[in-house]
Amino acid sequence: MFWRAQIAGWGLFAVVDLVNLCLLYHDFPTALSRTTLIVLCLLAISTAMGKFYESRHFGNALTPQAIAWIALLSVGGGAFISTLLFVFRERAGWALPDRDALDEFAFPLTHYSIMLAAWSICYFWIYTEIAEQAEHRHAISAEARALKAELEELRLQLDPHFLFNALNGVAEEIPEHPDAALAMLRDLTAYLRYSLDGINQTVATVEAEIGGLSAYLRVQKARFGDRLRITLVPDPAAAPRRIASFLLQPLVENAIKHGRREDGLDIGIAVRLVGDTLHVEITNTGALDGGAKPRRRHPGIGLDNVRRRLMLHYPERHAFTLRDTGGIDGKVVATLALEGEPCSGS
Repeated sequence: MFWRAQIAGWGLFAVVDLVNLCLLYHDFPTALSRTTLIVLCLLAISTAMGKFYESRHFGNALTPQAIAWIALLSVGGGAFISTLLFVFRERAGWALPDRDALDEFAFPLTHYSIMLAAWSICYFWIYTEIAEQAEHRHAISAEARALKAELEELRLQLDPHFLFNALNGVAEEIPEHPDAALAMLRDLTAYLRYSLDGINQTVATVEAEIGGLSAYLRVQKARFGDRLRITLVPDPAAAPRRIASFLLQPLVENAIKHGRREDGLDIGIAVRLVGDTLHVEITNTGALDGGAKPRRRHPGIGLDNVRRRLMLHYPERHAFTLRDTGGIDGKVVATLALEGEPCSGS
C-alpha cells in the first residue's frame, strides 16, 4: 500500500511538474529531464523519510518531536534537490535568463521542502487511518467471536433441557404404553440426530428448523396421543429463509407444557414470510395464569433463552409477544416478527 501510494502520488506530481516546466522552458526534452531527476530524488528521499518515521523513535506517531524532524528532514531534502538542480543549471543548460542564481536556488528549496513536508503529513495521516481501521477490524472480530461463543452456549443449553423432559416422558409411558414409548425413542433419536448435525451451527434454514421441530412434535404426539392436536402450517416461500436454529422448539415446548389439557390440547404453529420479515405464531389452548396453579409465572430456561438469543441474533430487529385471548375457549398466543437475516457471530 505504501508503494502504491508513493507511485500514484509522485506520478501525479510528475505530470503537473512536467506541464509547468514545458511552459517555463518551451522545450520538452529539457522539461522531461528535469522532471525525471526531481521525481527520482523525491521518491528516494520520501522513502528514506518513511523508513525513518517507522523506526522505534517515532512509532508512526505525529508527536512534537516528529513535527520537528519533519521540518528538518523536509528542508534538508529540499536543499539537496535544490543543490542538485543548481549544479545541473549550467552543465545541462537549465538556467533561465530572467532569473539569477539565488532565485534558482531559493525557489526550488522552498517549493520542494513544502512538498516533502506535505508528503510527511499525509504519511502520518494515512498511517493513522490504517491503524484505526485495523483496530476497528480487530474489535469487530473479537466481538464476533464473543457473540458466536455466547450464541453456541445458549443454543447448547436447549439440548439437555429438552432431553431431560423427553426422557421423563418416555419413562412415564413405558409401564402402560411400551409401544408409544418405543415410538418416542425413535423420534427422539431422529431429533437428536438433527441436533447433533447442527451442534456448531447457530443459524439454519426455516425448512431445517421445521424439520427438527416436527421430530420434536412426533415425540410429544407419541406421548399424549389423541389428547394432543397439532396444526403446523409452514409457508413454502419461507423455507430457504435463514433463522436462528432451535428458536421455535422451546416456544412450542412451553406451549405443550403449560397448555390446558382437560379437553385435549390444541397447538397451532404458523410460519409465513411477509416482505423481509418472518412471522411466527404459536398458539395453545389455555391461559397465561392457570388459576390455582399458575404455571407460566416461572417459564424457566426456555423463554429466557429465546429472549436472549433474539437480542443477539436480531438486535433491534425483532418483536416477541406472549398474550392471552381470554374467555372460556381462550388461547395463549406467542408471536415472533424477525426482520432480516440473523446475526451468526461468524
